[in-house]
Amino acid sequence: MDPVTLETDRLVLRAFTSTDVDAVYDACQDEDIQHYTPVPVPYQRADAEKRVGEDLPAGWATEKNFTLGAFRKDSGALVGSYCLFIVSKGVYELGYWAVKEQRGRGYSVEAARALCNWGWAALDVHRIEWWAMVGNAGSRAVAENLGFTVEGTLRHRGVANDGLPHDWWVGGLLRP
Repeated sequence: MDPVTLETDRLVLRAFTSTDVDAVYDACQDEDIQHYTPVPVPYQRADAEKRVGEDLPAGWATEKNFTLGAFRKDSGALVGSYCLFIVSKGVYELGYWAVKEQRGRGYSVEAARALCNWGWAALDVHRIEWWAMVGNAGSRAVAENLGFTVEGTLRHRGVANDGLPHDWWVGGLLRP
């Protein structure tokens, strides 16, 4: 599948291009992104180049990972990365990170809602899951604003970039 472009009142969601590598690299220097998401640490420019130039296009080509960058219409600034990736037949996971300077303005809810709505319309989805490490209050707030039901906490579900196991929240959103 070819990447799509989505628009909201304030944002354009589109596939990342080589011109976005510096913005992705800069965003992923944030300690919260490095702690709460599975990006390499330290995050090198080569990591951004590979992600933007190889990994993300391959996700669309294989129809397993649909990632879009969200950019502000007024300034063109990167807001964050938003993806739906397949877990199993009809079940996708919503993942996202937001640029530190763009947080707290409702952009992530806006971007994630647009991507979920596209998923309901374009993919064979009956459930979207959300996972976040306990303590990632911003991610949980976005999920709850989107209507996800927090379904539980999994103890020591995964090892984070700090090398330690952490508890994770899990939530679900069913087809409207």
